[in-house]
Amino acid sequence: MSQLDEAVARFQKLLESEPYKDLGWAEALAERMQAEHLTQGGRLICPFLRPNFITRRQYATIVKAAEALFSAIDRVKQMALANPALLARMELLPAEKMLASIDPGYPFLAVTSLLGTHLTNGSLYFVEYNADTPIGVAYGEALADLFYEAPPVKEFRKRYNLQKLGGKKHLLAALLKAYKQFGGKKSPNIAILEFRQPFHSGAQGEYLLLREYFRSEGYPTEIVTPDQLDYRRGVLRRGNFEIDLVYRRVKAQEFLLRYDLSHPLVRAYREGKTCVVNSFRSELAHKKAIFDLLTDDSITASFPVAERKAIQQYIPWTRVVSATKTTYQGQTIDLPEFVLKNREKLVLKPNDDSGEHHSIRGWESDDASWERALKRAMRTPYVVQEKVQANYEPFPLLRYGEVEVREMQVDLHPHAYLGKVQSCSSWLSARNGGGFSSVSGLAPTFILEPKRSASANS
Repeated sequence: MSQLDEAVARFQKLLESEPYKDLGWAEALAERMQAEHLTQGGRLICPFLRPNFITRRQYATIVKAAEALFSAIDRVKQMALANPALLARMELLPAEKMLASIDPGYPFLAVTSLLGTHLTNGSLYFVEYNADTPIGVAYGEALADLFYEAPPVKEFRKRYNLQKLGGKKHLLAALLKAYKQFGGKKSPNIAILEFRQPFHSGAQGEYLLLREYFRSEGYPTEIVTPDQLDYRRGVLRRGNFEIDLVYRRVKAQEFLLRYDLSHPLVRAYREGKTCVVNSFRSELAHKKAIFDLLTDDSITASFPVAERKAIQQYIPWTRVVSATKTTYQGQTIDLPEFVLKNREKLVLKPNDDSGEHHSIRGWESDDASWERALKRAMRTPYVVQEKVQANYEPFPLLRYGEVEVREMQVDLHPHAYLGKVQSCSSWLSARNGGGFSSVSGLAPTFILEPKRSASANS
């Protein structure tokens, strides 16, 4: 039994012991989450009763590999911006290309970013890149603080050292560095830009946590929606609140579906009057086609050895779906024919997570549905990616006043700020499930190490 397996078994046994069978502690934890805005769509962001644990060695491996890949991704983005043929392979909308052509005023292509990671049985794969900074930065830190003091975790800490992984201060430092490089001279007013969720009149969850943290550090901050913005006389504002720095939590494609290029945000951005983080150039890597370019040896042949090694070891083979010939394991293949004949080891993913299109796992499809999915992928920007093994672990949940243990898929998300990994969050989803549901969400993430005295007594 591995160190982590033993720790998970001990924690589960602890939950089943007499002091914690009374679920008053779990109900109190849920109440604390509600009170501290740890919710999404009206549900607790974490329905689980134990944290996710990783070892220090695992975390060090993730950090080293992820930082090499963040560097390689930035290198590919720079090449695409300078090479129209490479940029065309990213399958950007014309308006996205225009926005990407605008110099944001600072040199960083991604100030904040993360990688979707599968870590299982000693294998590590990065399957998605995201420059939107989805939920996890502030939520994960707040959850770690709550769980660290929960009664069963306090008992568990008598045997194990648990290290929290927090990223709020690193996020703020990265935002301020980008603002300084942009040319900001004063302490900035910050706008957290988000779309208002349907049926909710106020700002939600993590935006509130970030706003309060930025304010506590001395930076006036407001949560704004694109509809509230106005741009006059070189100043972007919401009402009387003048905005120096926009922390953009809105995807470019979703923005462009609702607004045109005359929007106040775009005008202020184009004229260099407001610092926008992440810039619209970060959308280049948000496209899953970035993994096509990364796994194309003709593009990466001149990359540093560490970056090429990380790509070969940790990125699954990925291609943009089209009627073309390409290579797979050194052999030339007809791509559509190969996809059609190898569904058991392939997944089709939309190039952009717009919500309209979904991933199709070949091993869960029959021949007829897979053929239909391939035809759709030939018409709409999709990538095909080689299957990698997901990690499943048992997690206890509080459901209707009782503890229920479920096998959950665990996706790790190392968070990077200016290319340096500073924290990590864990997203759990039901087997074969997706999206946010009552049995999916975040779990606090801790680096776990046995205490020496406890190890000696085991």
